Amino acid sequence: MRKKSIFMSLALFGVILGFAVVAAAQPITLTFANQNPDTSWSGMKAIAPWAKQVEEATNGKVKIQIFYSQTLTKGKDAWEATKNGIADISWCFHGYWPGLTPLADVISLPALPYTTAEKGSEVLWKLYEKYPAIQEQFADNKILLLFTSNPYLLITTKKQVKTMEDIKGMKIRMSGGPPTEMMKALGGTPMMVPMPDNYMSLQKGVIDGMGAPWEAIHGFRLYEVVNYYTETPFPAVYFSIAMNKKKWDSLDKEIQDAIMSVGGLEGSKFWGRNHFDTAKDGVMEKVKSEGKSIDIYSFSDEERQRWIDTAGKPIWDQWVNKMKEAGHSNAQEILDTAISLSQE
Repeated sequence: MRKKSIFMSLALFGVILGFAVVAAAQPITLTFANQNPDTSWSGMKAIAPWAKQVEEATNGKVKIQIFYSQTLTKGKDAWEATKNGIADISWCFHGYWPGLTPLADVISLPALPYTTAEKGSEVLWKLYEKYPAIQEQFADNKILLLFTSNPYLLITTKKQVKTMEDIKGMKIRMSGGPPTEMMKALGGTPMMVPMPDNYMSLQKGVIDGMGAPWEAIHGFRLYEVVNYYTETPFPAVYFSIAMNKKKWDSLDKEIQDAIMSVGGLEGSKFWGRNHFDTAKDGVMEKVKSEGKSIDIYSFSDEERQRWIDTAGKPIWDQWVNKMKEAGHSNAQEILDTAISLSQE
């Protein structure tokens, strides 16, 4: 009887151990909320590849479950959804929330001297690392990386914008913060429209045009409803890949370090490059396959300088003064650092 009892105890222990081994082998699944479709340039070139990088860096201990096209949360709700645990990780577009991270808005000032999203993303992450005041404004969530778009193009439906006078009175979709202030200074009417709604807004004439990066033109098929493209000294916009803090804190240090090995500076540059910089080629391929062409208008040096003098550098000064009034005495230093880093 005693032997039988010992045998049963060993068997039970074996079962428990087996369950423990199986449980230990199960990957941690982290949900990822994203507003863009899986067929978008960002979905194919940045989001899915980065999720794979995380899985490989953690040796399969973490699996990223991506919810595309706002199926987990609306894009405009992503920051709060992450904070409240609705999503473990979210793609967050900070133009939706003017005033949330105003010091980081420095990277969205018009006419800064960086020309690629990869460089803008590098500058933004270095600013975040350097200035605790910037970190504090992102403190509701764990920031895995930060990235920017390339400086926006102006795309329009009914007329080509060739001079500052052409844009006066036009309804132009811009994101919040410095981009909105720039449009006001130019004499246009800034409109706040969630990115997924812009196709219909352009098609129905709710807006006359918008500032847009190549990635959005590709992912939301905006080339189907706009006719004119103008290169301007428009600002870029910025994003975070943010994680719920409680979920982050629940991870082992080894896993945290592995995730950050594909986050931080290198992750920021990866997202900028793959989410935005490479997307122009994708647009050109799409347009060519449909038998269309894109005519891009570039300002003369004189016209470009007019835009910078009227709605570029004055917005820099406006931002610095606003930040100083809010108690950020080093706002000018932050701007100067952003400019210096952009020129490196």
